[in-house]
Order: sequence, then C-alpha cells, then structure tokens
Amino acid sequence: MSIVCSHLSFSWLDDTPVFQDLSATVGSGRTGLVAPNGAGKTTLLKLIAGTLRPTGGSVTVDGVLGYLPQELPFTAALTVAEVLGIAPVLAALRAVESGDASEEHFTTIGTDWDVEERTRAQLDRLGLGDVALDRRLGTLSGGQAVSLGLAGQLLARPDVLLLDEPTNNLDRDARRRLAAVLDDWSGCLLLVSHDRALLDRVDRIAELHRGEIRFFGGGFTAYTEAVAAEQEAAERSVRTAEQEVRREKREMQQARERAARRASTAARNVKDAGLPKILAGARQRRAQESAGKADGTHAARVSAAQARLDEAEQGLRDEQRIVLELPGTRVPAGRTVFAGEGIRVRDLFAGRGVDLTIRGPERIALTGPNGAGKSTLMRVVQGELEPDAGTVSRADGRIAYLSQRLDLLDPDRTVAESLAAAAPAMPPSRRMHLLARFLFRGARIHLPVGALSGGERLRATLACVLFAEPAPQLLLLDEPTNNLDLVSIGQLESALAAYEGAFVVVSHDERFLAEIGVGRWLRLADGHLRDTGAP
Repeated sequence: MSIVCSHLSFSWLDDTPVFQDLSATVGSGRTGLVAPNGAGKTTLLKLIAGTLRPTGGSVTVDGVLGYLPQELPFTAALTVAEVLGIAPVLAALRAVESGDASEEHFTTIGTDWDVEERTRAQLDRLGLGDVALDRRLGTLSGGQAVSLGLAGQLLARPDVLLLDEPTNNLDRDARRRLAAVLDDWSGCLLLVSHDRALLDRVDRIAELHRGEIRFFGGGFTAYTEAVAAEQEAAERSVRTAEQEVRREKREMQQARERAARRASTAARNVKDAGLPKILAGARQRRAQESAGKADGTHAARVSAAQARLDEAEQGLRDEQRIVLELPGTRVPAGRTVFAGEGIRVRDLFAGRGVDLTIRGPERIALTGPNGAGKSTLMRVVQGELEPDAGTVSRADGRIAYLSQRLDLLDPDRTVAESLAAAAPAMPPSRRMHLLARFLFRGARIHLPVGALSGGERLRATLACVLFAEPAPQLLLLDEPTNNLDLVSIGQLESALAAYEGAFVVVSHDERFLAEIGVGRWLRLADGHLRDTGAP
C-alpha cells in the first residue's frame, strides 16, 4: 500500500508549470499534505487518482485506490444508494429475495451479500444513520453530501485513500466523526486539509514547498515547531552571512585605500630617487599588478560571501503576517451594539424565537449543526434580512458582514480602487501604506479582485472592511477559514487580534476559534440559541 511519484512533471495547457521532476513515496499510515493555495496540492491528488495525466514522469499506486475530491461529482437526482455505488447490488438482492434465481443477479452480488448491513453501519458511523438509501442527494445538506461521499469510498474498502479538504461544510460533530474514522485507518491515507486539529492526528506531514516534497514526523503542531526551528536557524545563517559580506567589503575597501597610499608614496620615492624612466615604469607596473591581484582576491572573497548569503536566504520562508493597529474599531465595555428578542425567520427558530444581545467588545463564536440557521441569524443581525417576528435594535456604529462567499467587493475593481471606494477620505499615500500592511505591494494592488486567490481576496476584503469609514464596531464572519490555506488563516488571526470591536464568527474550526480569543460560546440547534460557556 503506497504511492510512488517518480520524476513527475505537470503543466497546464498554456505551459504554466506546476511540478518539475517531483519524486516522492507515501507509504502506509496517515499523511497530511500541506502547502499554500496554488502550490498544486489538489493537482497532485488528481494526478495520483488518474483524473489528470502528467506531462512527464509517472505515478504508481500499490493497492485499490479511493479518492474524495473537493467538488463531489454527484447530481442532485441521484439516490443515496447510487452515490454509494451499491444500487445494482441492492437491486440484485431484492430480485433474489423475490425468487428470481437468474445467474446475472448472483454475478452482480458476488460476495456482497451483507452490503446493506455494512452500508448502514458505515452511514451510522458517519452520522447518517437516519438517511434512507432511496433518498435523493438534492435533499441532503452540503455536510451530509461530503460524509456520504466518504462513506462511498470506505465501502469500496480501498488500500490507498486520497481526501481533498474533507472537512469543508462539515459541522463540529461531523468533523469529530471523521476524525474518529481516520484514527482507525490502517491503509495508506493522503489528506489535504486546512483543519489543523485534523492534521494533528496524522502520522506525518508532507510539505509541498518550492516544487519538492519533504516529510516531517508527527502531526501539524510538530511540523510547525520543526519549521520554526528551521526558520530560526536560517535567520541566524542569513545574519552571519550578511556580517561576512559587510566584513569582506570593508576589508576590500581598506586594501584599496592602502594600495592607493602605497602607490602615492612609491611615486614620490621614485621621483626623489631620480631613477631612469624605464626602471620607474617597471616598478610602477609591478606595484599595480600586485595591487590588482590583491583587489581580485578581495573581490573573490566578497563574491563568495555574497553567494553564501544568497544560499542562506533561500532557506527563509516568505510567510508574512499582518500586523495592524485598529483603534477606530474600539467599543466601550458594556455598550449594547445589538439586541434582538423573539427573532423568528420562517420555521428555523422554535417557539417564541431566539434572543441575542451583543455588548461591548465581545468575541462570540456561533456554533451548531449545518442547517440550524446560523447564517440566517447573522443576516438578521447585519440588517440584510428582516425577521418575520420579534424586535431588533442596533447601535449607531457600522456592522460589517463577511459572508462565506467573500463577495463583498466588486470583482472588476482593483484592490486599490476597492480600498479607495471604502475609505475615500484616506490620503492615497496612506492607502498604499495600508495595502502594504495587508501584503499587497507593487503591481498586486492593481489586480482586479476577481483575479485574486482565496487568501488574497480575504486580505483585500479585510482591508476594505476594517479601514472603511466609519470603522466597523461589530464584525460578522461566516465560515471565514473555508478554502483558506494555513498561511492565510494565520494572517486572518493576526488581523482579528488587532480588532477592538465586537465580533460574531460562525466556524467549525475549533483551533481557529481558540486562536482569536473567543470569550463567549453560543450554540444554535433545534431552533434554540443557548450560551454554552465552552466549545
């Protein structure tokens, strides 16, 4: 049970390279694959699964392969049994039970006489025990569809399993069930995920960095510690190399100055000694040759020192963090920024509705199962949606809402134009400086928002939201880490650390919620909103 990539290369149709001569072996056990968005994680999984063909090299899979992509290739009209791939076997079993002993039915069934029992057990394990096998996929939530796709892969009993962002759209309970399934996995697993809690449960981390794969023993925490130690060592090497370059340049300059002084002194001595011109010229040429050789030696030392500096800088990672000050977002303690009583929207909230009060700079996590109405409640708080019943009041400060789709900005505007629209009174030089703080520099500020990656779009949206006029005193974030790479999640955490207003965040990422200092936990389930006091 293994995956072997041998001198693997892949380029898109426009000849943009993704990999060049990539070689790696993934053996038995659970391996987490990490890299920034755009580095080629999903492409690599597709090459292993055979849905893409390499432009060079080869991929060999030892064992039966299972693959769960990010975008599930299912249509809403399919039944659960069809998605799981067991519909023909179930139909054959029903025919045999009704007395039809045709040989074709026995061929279809093979050894899968217990397929229904195994299926029900697998579905129950993934929290789908009440889902009927004839139910249509279109009636399931996004999280249920992901769990169903995983169940289908597990029922095929693969030796090698590829999972691409399997926690997207999963609520907290579904994530925990997935983690339990992977804890018991005994084959070869290659997992792409930005869920740090899940990545902490794997046996090793495979890092795709600069076109190569490196392996680190242990989970994500051990990996980050190892990378941090490497980064510290690289920074020390760079500092040492920089000092060496400065020293060699200084010594070269000093040698040149000494040679110039010697040449000047020698010229005076020759003149005073009254030597013939031919002898004086020969002596001067020897002095110049000697000085030239010395200068060449020092220049070679400077060049060698610069080469060592360049090599040391290759060990540095360009993973910058956002560092901000946001005093304009400050909310006094105790000030009520939102109050709602008896909020009801359609049939989402039970009984007399739900009550919600947000005071001061509270940091609130809103959790609950998929379909409970969390996004709907956020839209009510923001004012985008009027409740069918109940009363709401909002303070004078601005409320900013970042939806899951990150569609707040006009995709045709550039990053610079978007910030200018959000903060028209801000001087242009201040806007350029601010965008640099959000890691947009040079030509990047003139890119249209629609051309940005997920992480870049998040940073652009945050810049426009947090520095808009007036600054928001209540920030609503709906699944902000979905589809972000791990570096971008860290940058979001940095930005939120500087925010001084109140915020409500819907997220199933418990590590992220812990990092941003959540102090109040609300759970929306079965139409009721409760303070739980803890995750």
